[in-house]
Amino acid sequence: MRGFFRGVLRAQRLWVQGGGPGWGAGYCHWRPIHSCSALVYRRHGPDLDQLRMEQWDFQAIGPHSVRLQMLAAPVNPADINMMQGTYPILPEFPAVGGNEGVGEVVEVGDEVTSVRVGDWVLPVDAGFGTWRTEVVCEATELLRAPRDVSLLGAATIAVNPFTAYRMLHDFQQLRPGDTVIQNGANSAVGQAVIQIAAALGLRTINIVRNRPNYEGLSADLKAMGADYVITEEELHRTGLGLILQEVPKPRLGLNCVGGLSGGLVLSHLDSGGTLVTYGGMAKKPLQIPAKSLIFKNISLKGFWMTQWKRNNRKDLHLLQSVVDALCAMLRSGQLTPPRCVLVPFQQYAQAIQATVQPHQPKQVLLMQ
Repeated sequence: MRGFFRGVLRAQRLWVQGGGPGWGAGYCHWRPIHSCSALVYRRHGPDLDQLRMEQWDFQAIGPHSVRLQMLAAPVNPADINMMQGTYPILPEFPAVGGNEGVGEVVEVGDEVTSVRVGDWVLPVDAGFGTWRTEVVCEATELLRAPRDVSLLGAATIAVNPFTAYRMLHDFQQLRPGDTVIQNGANSAVGQAVIQIAAALGLRTINIVRNRPNYEGLSADLKAMGADYVITEEELHRTGLGLILQEVPKPRLGLNCVGGLSGGLVLSHLDSGGTLVTYGGMAKKPLQIPAKSLIFKNISLKGFWMTQWKRNNRKDLHLLQSVVDALCAMLRSGQLTPPRCVLVPFQQYAQAIQATVQPHQPKQVLLMQ
């Protein structure tokens, strides 16, 4: 059974040989070792009322496992989709919510050498179940995070900045001065793309939907390092003529919206460019101009962070190197955590409800 459940099922107990007076030789009884508070759901549903805080017992650590105290864990859209039953991977029931977060090692098994007591750690894979106060898992399920970065930085680095980092490295051999174009630039991934691209010396053209506070949003994104911010409506109306007098045509396009917006990104790529789709917020088919494929040889790719991590699951050095690079950017100020609302763990319902509302900042549960 996956580490997602390890250490959280109430039915788990440690077999203890023998007992007090009157117990027969070889008789075994159950004894709980530790307990934790966990946000648990036992069915899928659109209303999210299936999530409950429960006290669960879990077993002692083994020689290759560790015990963590979870410190902070964000509530991401993928977490909501998993509870609703619409995400591509779904846990077995009962399930603990949460895919991302940071914990502190409080106990290690005798044969564990990769982490020590006091280390901050992040889960390697999705479905870990970070919405709980403690967990026992295998040491190989964890990556280290330095303690000299902020708690929020460590808690929110493994999904959105990780996604941005890999997309900027995996699809085109970009060099300083090259241009990246993206839609959904104000999303969590979009903001990470802006900052990481700036750190790499790349120029960014950032598309957002028109809104009443567009000028303020544009100023915020430019303060993060965005070179250009343009609305979908303006791009459709005027194109990138003036911008492309100042920067090269984009070789990489990042699409998290789909529909007309995704087609706009595609149509402005340079010949031989690549469009990477990692989301579909518009819930509309991607509009693909045939001439872009025929005459410009544009490549279409998809990216899903969970699958990338699973494809590289055995290469912990590679996974750790990405965390190290991102934490170095956090430390230097080149990357900053997203705007967050800190929510005490007991008030989890507030964080869940805020996450499903539009235009809300990221919600982060604080366990300690």
